Amino acid sequence: MRGSQFFRANLPVTTESPPRKVVLVNSDISATVVRAPARSTRTSIFGGLVGVFIELYDNAVYGFVAGTLAVVFFPGDAPETGVLLTFVAFAIPFFFRPLGAAVAGSWGDRFGRKRVLLVLVTLMSLSTGLVGVLPSYAASGAFAPIALVALRLVQGFAMGGEPGNGNSFLAEHAGEGRRGRVVSYANAATFIAMLLGTLFAALLTAVLSTEAMHSWGWRLPFLLALPLGVIGLLIRRAADESPEFTEAAVEGEVTRSPLREAFASGATVRAMLMCVVLPLFNSSGYFILFIYMPSFMKNDMHFTAVEGLLVTGIMLAVGTFAVLYAGRLSDRVGRKRMLATSAFAMVVIGFPCYWLLTQGSFALATLGAVLMSLCFAGTNGVMQVTLAELFPTRVRTVAYGIGYNLGTAIFGGAAPLLVTALIAATGSTWVPAFYLVLTSVAAGFAALRIRETAFEPLKR
Repeated sequence: MRGSQFFRANLPVTTESPPRKVVLVNSDISATVVRAPARSTRTSIFGGLVGVFIELYDNAVYGFVAGTLAVVFFPGDAPETGVLLTFVAFAIPFFFRPLGAAVAGSWGDRFGRKRVLLVLVTLMSLSTGLVGVLPSYAASGAFAPIALVALRLVQGFAMGGEPGNGNSFLAEHAGEGRRGRVVSYANAATFIAMLLGTLFAALLTAVLSTEAMHSWGWRLPFLLALPLGVIGLLIRRAADESPEFTEAAVEGEVTRSPLREAFASGATVRAMLMCVVLPLFNSSGYFILFIYMPSFMKNDMHFTAVEGLLVTGIMLAVGTFAVLYAGRLSDRVGRKRMLATSAFAMVVIGFPCYWLLTQGSFALATLGAVLMSLCFAGTNGVMQVTLAELFPTRVRTVAYGIGYNLGTAIFGGAAPLLVTALIAATGSTWVPAFYLVLTSVAAGFAALRIRETAFEPLKR
């Protein structure tokens, strides 16, 4: 609640012309505003943030209890194999995300962002909540992991549609000169969502016995997604449609085939490829630092489960404020400088900070993790607004979504699986550090090649 109040209190207030009624062209929906007054704009932005918060919480919960899920959903005769299979189930939906981006992105560019965002938050909340009622492997055999993967595929579809629609919705509501600031609130919302999941998992792990956690405790974080989904749906229903989309529709600029048009333009295809490469550090950093790290610290570094979750929680708390600062700063100094500086900073400090994680000291592990989290926040707080600014309104959600989700699937969703397998094959616990540094190098050089968009209007 405090996090939501913080966001609501700090949302930008705009002074616009009075609302006027319009009818959208080539669309099944109508809107009553082109440029909304301040209160309406604030409500719409807040609706976007709440949806992002809920969907990222739903997705992050899986990583936080991965060790327990390995016991619950897979045969218990080989614990290492169970952990690996759990991360396989984590990775598979990320290869389903580009389909979600293509379908939901096309809907967003044809019918408006708001309606699609309502569908996505519903799908994500229901699929996550249903995980919490699945039977265990001991009770149902192969049905348990199959059902888990099926629900994860629904999550993958919803998560694939969210970045293009959600962040475009926020950027288009923000107005000139504060897009970085507004979209950074969504990035901070993801940190708070992951922090909530981390603290919840840490609390359950601390107060419940291992038997209770394996029996019923692991279900609670998933079941929480259901009431959160209802809240998100109600708030998103109160939001207004994006003014950029509304104006494009009024002027007859909404295309009936956004996907085809996106791939027909050489400039758009090049921007989509940049959406694959530019977020490399963003993708690897998110999944290594916040999803894989608790399991790695427990299984490979021999910290307790609570210690691993607490280190992650501290990283998230620091990162929440860091991404807000990064977004605001990028409105003044530009996106390009922020992205390149953050990526190359990780190249410099990645190995030393990772060495701190391997020393067996909670204090040193926390210091190394926080420093890496700060580098990650410099990229994360700026990435989504940068990608939204690469595309015109008529194909923004579909082109942005496909490019971003392809990169996320390859370099992010598969990261825990790849790193776990490489550690098992090589016996080296330094694999995550190499992965982070190499992806940071590629992302840093990609950032140097983009055009600065912070000081320009959104493309139409």
